[in-house]
Amino acid sequence: LPQGLFLRLFYPCLPRAGATEPLWVPRPEYCGGLADVTLGRRWCSALLGIAIGSCRVPVSWNGPLKPRSSGYPLIIFSHGLGAFRTLYSSICTELASWGFVVAALEHRDHSAATTYFCPAEAGTEEWIPFQRVPQGQKEFYFRNKQVHQRAQECVRALRLFQGIAGGRSAPSILPQDWDLSVLKDNLDLTKVAVMGHSFGGVTAVLALVKEPSFRCAVALDAWMFPLENLLYPEVPSPVLFINTEKFQTPESAAKMKRLSSRNSQTRIVTVLGTVHEDQTDFAFLPGKLFSLIFGRRGTLEPRRALAITSQAALAFLQRHLKLQEQFGQWDELLEGVGDSVAPDVPFGRSHL
Repeated sequence: LPQGLFLRLFYPCLPRAGATEPLWVPRPEYCGGLADVTLGRRWCSALLGIAIGSCRVPVSWNGPLKPRSSGYPLIIFSHGLGAFRTLYSSICTELASWGFVVAALEHRDHSAATTYFCPAEAGTEEWIPFQRVPQGQKEFYFRNKQVHQRAQECVRALRLFQGIAGGRSAPSILPQDWDLSVLKDNLDLTKVAVMGHSFGGVTAVLALVKEPSFRCAVALDAWMFPLENLLYPEVPSPVLFINTEKFQTPESAAKMKRLSSRNSQTRIVTVLGTVHEDQTDFAFLPGKLFSLIFGRRGTLEPRRALAITSQAALAFLQRHLKLQEQFGQWDELLEGVGDSVAPDVPFGRSHL
């Protein structure tokens, strides 16, 4: 198993002239992985590369960190099945703009569209492909092993930042002009949350069991299937489940309700008019391209969906990380009150 961690960091930065914007899909190999996962056809890689390969994320690449004496709260973010570290740039950027440092992991458990690591020999790379459930193996056992590795990587990410805050150096193998040590006096590690989408949502729930320093979790359309029943009573901290309208099953909803019945602070809300991919950057693809890859899209305008999701998350994070901010203005979203939100998990609604 490759040691180390792979992540993209989103953080509040100082404005500067001539800042470059990073590519959304960091390398062409990721288009191959995406084509394989989403379309089942690796040969579509070149077409996907033409369609999305030159998209850029509207942020300043390696911009100077905006200092904050009280320290920024930290969010560790876990991606969904077949995704990778940059496909949630819209939600991660949004949260960073409100004063968080967000570490978006790329998992090495064969659940990313593809990923790579650099072994000890300088200048070499080893790619880790996406892996489907092997024939003859039960899906639960395969996915359960992955979710434990993913949650462990979330804990290791937290250890990395705890080390940096304690003055330990964190050497990076990839060439970069940004020194992680600038975070040393700019993080408040008493205020740490874990967050994720789909497979990443259930990863965030499990991370709460593995690490008490995570004060709460935000689970976007969590895929609850891989988590063993025995662990539900062990989840010590509150979870905010933000679901889309069409993805959840009654079994998955029942699992969320098991957690909310054990913790009065856990919340379950649904954003009406949204589909599973609306919580990723894919929501911002042109309609025809989205439909080609994923089928039907949600009826709620993507920016509105992103605003509701981030505002609900911010209200929940303020409550459980004890933040001195104005995010309480969105508290009603946590009760499922407002346009386009509903409490709980609605089934069979004909909203789309």
